[in-house]
Amino acid sequence: MRSLGTIIALPPPVSALFLRRLISQPDLVVAAGIIGLIAMMLVPLPPVVLDLLLTLNLALALCIILVAMYVTEPLDFSIFPSLLLVATLFRLALNVSSTRLVLLHAQAGRVIEAFGNFVVGGDLVVGLVVFLILVVIQFIVITNGAGRVAEVAARFTLDEMPGKQMSIDADLNAGLVDEAGARKRRKNIEREADFYGAMDGASKFVRGDAIVGIIIVLINILGGLAIGVLRMHMPVAEALHRYALLTVGDGLVTQIPALLISTATGLVVTRAASEQNMGGDILAQLIAQPRAVLIAAVLLLCMGMVPGLPKFSFFLVGGLAGTGGYLLLQKEQHEAVHEPAPKAPDLGFDSALVIDRIGIQVGYGLIGLMDGRESDASPNRPLASAASSPSANPNGLLGRIDGIRRQLATDLGIVVPPIRIRDDIGLGPNEYVIRVRGAIAARGEVRPARLLALSPGADAAEIPGEDTRDPAFELPAKWIAPSERILAEARGYTVIEPSAVMATHLSETIKRHADDLLSLQDVHELVERVRGQQPALVSALIPDGATLSDVQRLLRGLLAEGVSIRDLPAVLEAMLDALRFTRKPDEVLEIVRLAVAPAICDRYRHSDDILHVITLDPDVEREVQTGVVETERGSVCALEPRFLQEIIRQVQAASERMLSEGIEPVILAAPQVRRHVRGLLARSFPRMPVLSHAEIPTQIEVRQEAVVAV
Repeated sequence: MRSLGTIIALPPPVSALFLRRLISQPDLVVAAGIIGLIAMMLVPLPPVVLDLLLTLNLALALCIILVAMYVTEPLDFSIFPSLLLVATLFRLALNVSSTRLVLLHAQAGRVIEAFGNFVVGGDLVVGLVVFLILVVIQFIVITNGAGRVAEVAARFTLDEMPGKQMSIDADLNAGLVDEAGARKRRKNIEREADFYGAMDGASKFVRGDAIVGIIIVLINILGGLAIGVLRMHMPVAEALHRYALLTVGDGLVTQIPALLISTATGLVVTRAASEQNMGGDILAQLIAQPRAVLIAAVLLLCMGMVPGLPKFSFFLVGGLAGTGGYLLLQKEQHEAVHEPAPKAPDLGFDSALVIDRIGIQVGYGLIGLMDGRESDASPNRPLASAASSPSANPNGLLGRIDGIRRQLATDLGIVVPPIRIRDDIGLGPNEYVIRVRGAIAARGEVRPARLLALSPGADAAEIPGEDTRDPAFELPAKWIAPSERILAEARGYTVIEPSAVMATHLSETIKRHADDLLSLQDVHELVERVRGQQPALVSALIPDGATLSDVQRLLRGLLAEGVSIRDLPAVLEAMLDALRFTRKPDEVLEIVRLAVAPAICDRYRHSDDILHVITLDPDVEREVQTGVVETERGSVCALEPRFLQEIIRQVQAASERMLSEGIEPVILAAPQVRRHVRGLLARSFPRMPVLSHAEIPTQIEVRQEAVVAV
C-alpha cells in the first residue's frame, strides 16, 4: 500500500511526466497490462486494489459501449475483436482474484460488498434472481443474436469480395478513382472481411464468459459453504448468507460490465455504414415519419381510457407523443411549401460534350472478356454475375489495362489517361473499336471461345483453324480451338488468348497515338514534376526560352517517332541548348534526338547486341534532299510518286523478310535527310523507326540487312 500511496502522491509535474511517458509507449503499456492479467490469477490482491480494478472494469465497459454507439461504420472500431478478448480475460482474472479473497477471508472489498448489500438489498434470493436474469439476457438474447449476425456478415462479406473488387477495378479504369484511392478501397474490403471473421470468433468469448460466470457462482457458493461450516465452524444459515451474498455481489459486479460489452458487440456487428453516429441515426429515422408518432399517441390515449389502467401514465406519455408528432408534421408541411422549385431536368448535355481521350467499344459477345470470363457470350447464354467473376482477373482486359498503363509509363514516360470501356450494339458480337479523342484509331475482331495462334513463318506446319491476321501487327495467324493449343505450340505457333490480343492491340494503338494523347495539362504536370527536382533548369527554359506549348510540340514530336520522354530533365536540357542555335521546331527536335540517342538505339538493338538496319543508297538520299521545299510551316519533301512508291516497295520487302527472321527493321539515313525520310514513310510504316548515322553510338555494332536503291 505504501508504493500505491507513493504513486498517487507524486507531485503534479512528476505525475504528468509519468503519464506522458506511458502514453508515448502504448505498446509497452498494453504488453505489461496483458501480462498483469495473467499475474492476477496467480498473485493474491489486496481488497483495495481489487476495488480499483473492478471500478476500472466497469469504466472500460462503459467506454466500449459508448464508442460502439459513436462509430459511423464497423471498421472505425476494428480493434474491437481483440479488445473483446482482453476485456473477457480481465473479467475472468477479476473473478479468480475475488474468489480467492471470498474463500480465504470471507470478504472481497467494498465494491463487491456494496453490490451484494445495496444493489439487491442484502437479499440472497433477490440477488440470485437478478444475477440469473442478467446472465440469461446476455447469453440467450444478446450473445446469440450478435454471434448469428457476425456469422452471417462474415459469410456475406466474403461472398461479396469479388464483386466489390471488380467494381473498384472498373472505377479505376473509368477514371473515377486514382490508384491510391483504389488501393485504399481494396484494403478496406480486406479489413472488413477480416473484421467480421474475427467478430464471428470473438462473439464466442462473450458466450463462454456467461457460462463461466454461472459456474463460478456455483463453485463459490458451494466452496464458501464448505469452508464456513467445516473450517470456521459457522452455522449453515450464516455461512450460506455470508458467502452466497458475497458471491452474488461478485457476480453482479462482473456481469454488469459483461452485459455492457456484449451489448456493444451487438451494436458493432449490426451497425451499417452511416454519415453520423447511432444517436443521430435513431433520432433522424424515428422522427422521419411524424404520422407514426401521432398514431402511437392516439393509441396510448385510447388505452388510458380503459378502466383499470393508470390514466396518468398513459395520458402523459400519449400527450407528449401527440404534441411531438403534431410539431413534426407542421415542420414537414412547412418545408414542403417552401421547398425550392425543381431544377430543369439534366439532359446529359455536359456529359455528351465530354470526349474520352481513349476508349474501347465492344460488341456484346466480348463483354465476358472484360473480366476474364472467356466463354461464348451469345444472347442465349447468360453472362456470369459480377459476384462470381474473379476480381481483377489478369486474364481479362480489365485486369490487363492497369499493366498496360504502367508499362507504357515506363516505356514512353507518359501517364496514359483512363481507358473507358463501353458496349456498342452497333458493332458485331465479336468486334471492337479503339477510339482516340472520339475518332476511330483501330478496330479488330476476336473469337472469345478460341485462341489466336501466330504463325512462326512461311514454312510453318499446317494446323486446323480459321485463317486470320493479328489485329495489332497484321501478322498471319489462325483462330484455333483450345483443344488444339498443345499441337500449335509443338509446331512453333505462338498461342495468345483473346483478351491478350485485344490488350496488345490497345497497347500498340496507344503507342502509335501517344503524341495525340499528350495534352497541354499533361505537359504542365510533367514539367512541374521536373521543377521539383531541378528548379533551375525549368526556370531557365520556361517562360524565357520557350513556352509550355513549345515543350508540348517537342514532346509530341518525340512520341510520334516512338522516342521515350521518361528522362524528361535530359530532354528539357537538350531543348534549352538547341534553342541557342535555332528556333525551328524540326531542327530543335533533331538536336534533342542526338542528346537521347543512346537510349533510342538501345531500344532497337537486337538480342545479339547488333543493330540490324535498312540503309538508303546515296543517290536516294540526294534525291530526297533535292526534293525538300521550304514552306511557312517548315520544310517538307516532295518526291515524284513513282520514285516514292519504289522506295516504299523495297522497304516493305526488306522489312517483311527481317520480321520473318524475328528482327525488328530499322531504317538508317544521313542526318540531313532523316526527318524527311521519316515523313515520307510515316503513313505506310507508322511504327518503323528511322535513325541517323549521327545517332548511333560507337560501341553499338551495325549490320546492314538491305539497301534501298532506285
